[in-house]
Amino acid sequence: YDYFQFTQQYQPAVCNSNPTPCNDPPEKLFTVHGLWPSNKNGPDPEKCKNIQMNSQKIGNMAAQLEIIWPNVLNRTDHVGFWEREWLKHGTCGYPTIRDDMHYLKTVIKMYITQKQNVSAILAKAMIQPNGQNRSLVDIENAIRSGTNNMKPKFKCQKNTRTTTELVEVTLCRDRDLTKFINCPQPPQGSRYLCPADVQY
Repeated sequence: YDYFQFTQQYQPAVCNSNPTPCNDPPEKLFTVHGLWPSNKNGPDPEKCKNIQMNSQKIGNMAAQLEIIWPNVLNRTDHVGFWEREWLKHGTCGYPTIRDDMHYLKTVIKMYITQKQNVSAILAKAMIQPNGQNRSLVDIENAIRSGTNNMKPKFKCQKNTRTTTELVEVTLCRDRDLTKFINCPQPPQGSRYLCPADVQY
């Protein structure tokens, strides 16, 4: 892999774009979707080793993880969500990601300690989630102010004929997770590309 995508999802938009409604009301927050080893060209690695997560070891990390990395679609199954993310993506992050618990600890460190939290970065720039249409450029500039001016990646979803919601924001890090880099952009014509104005 060349770099990592640290992808965060905006809970209300995730619930709106899912065919089945969320079990519980979403919070107006960007929370973690996953930390994904990725390639600039060609497919991203997946399921590199068949090593199940030892969820017995999560212990007191669970309280933090449930807040920053909840299973938005089904809040009765946070652990299953982390297990699936670990198996599909985390197992491909060696040597930067040493093992399953290091994967979880790394996400906590990035989101909480290193403040790579999209909701907080936007709030600092006075962009609050009140469901209004905003220019994508304003959102991008706000995020760049928290990423050393590196370009994020956006994923959007049409929720009606007239509005498109911002569903995900990805911050990209180098392969050692030491610094931000510009995110490779999705190909033109990708169905998740965002228009000039999005709802947040």
